[in-house]
Amino acid sequence: MPIVLKHKGFKYFFFSNEGQPREPLHVHVRQGERTAKIWIEPTIAVAASYKMTPKELKEILGIVQAQKDLIRRTWHEFFGS
Repeated sequence: MPIVLKHKGFKYFFFSNEGQPREPLHVHVRQGERTAKIWIEPTIAVAASYKMTPKELKEILGIVQAQKDLIRRTWHEFFGS
């Protein structure tokens, strides 16, 4: 489970097995029981969330937008695509 970054106690990461065929580029975010899955492609959007507030999701989307190049690069380096 490669961690891409940490921000305000939230971990942004990928699962090592992202399915076959692999889903489009996305990142998972977790802090305790609160989780979210954020699509990076084709557009940045919330795929799913559990126990996240709208304020947290808005901030997470902002972080993902600001760090999308890092997330994309880390994804391709890890998955070799």
